[in-house]
Amino acid sequence: MWARPRLELTLRMPQAIGMSSRTGGERVKLRRVPALPQLELMRATYVQQRFARHAHEGFAVGVIESGALGFFYRGENVVAARGAVNLANPDEPHTGHAAVPEGWTYRMFYLPAEGLKQAACQIAGRRVPLPFFPAGVIQDDALAATIRGAHVTLEDDGVSTLERESVVLLMLSCLIRRYADAPPVPLRIGNERTPVQRARDYIEAHCTEDVSIRCLAAVARLSPYHFIRVFRQELGLPPHSYLKQVRVRRARRLLSLGWSISAAALETGFVDQSHLARNFKQVLGFTPGQFRNFVQYGSPQHYA
Repeated sequence: MWARPRLELTLRMPQAIGMSSRTGGERVKLRRVPALPQLELMRATYVQQRFARHAHEGFAVGVIESGALGFFYRGENVVAARGAVNLANPDEPHTGHAAVPEGWTYRMFYLPAEGLKQAACQIAGRRVPLPFFPAGVIQDDALAATIRGAHVTLEDDGVSTLERESVVLLMLSCLIRRYADAPPVPLRIGNERTPVQRARDYIEAHCTEDVSIRCLAAVARLSPYHFIRVFRQELGLPPHSYLKQVRVRRARRLLSLGWSISAAALETGFVDQSHLARNFKQVLGFTPGQFRNFVQYGSPQHYA
């Protein structure tokens, strides 16, 4: 079911390493993200594929996008249909096959057991055992959407390291807190205004750099997971969203000074013009091109 096809990861892309394979109606795409070198992504469609009984050294979790996957897991035959979350604990044997004639399409994450344990330790703020998940199939629309959203985010070469790390950590924390057999109790949120302000100042000063969640957490002197929680509690949005906001505001100022859209994008930390345009529209409600036209024919001070 979750056995990785034997494909060599040889195609080098600007922000990721990956490889695709297509045979008949079956498709497989593998991907690694440099910012998260131990994490592997797979997006696949299988129809005739039947996975022999096997186990993974690390942890596997994904979401079914269409069709249905049947498999034997922990002593029973189960089915993961569209919208379900499917997972496998490290070293837990399982099989896999199509449960419907059209097969199944899914998005999968594979990560070392230590990565899952680190996420649990960050939630608790202390060392805790490796989480164990009793069920191989979970029906939870919100969790499924979180997993799929994280997968889609990591496929985007223009996403910052901060956002990549954050979505993975939040995905794992959601899974662990809801479905681990002994979920760790999160640290209590107190008055962390000063640590958050330190991190906020750092983002303002280094917004054009590809800062990481570990870097910001170190500045705040908090664990990464607790840092994300207190930052969102204090400012109403997570660190990666705040970084986008700072970059967009700076790009707007440059555009008002006559900079080209492409030059403003590169100057403010976006990988290209299209990523600036998308984030600009999300934050301000209009595109960089619309703003440039207004600057050219009107007064930017009265624009928004």
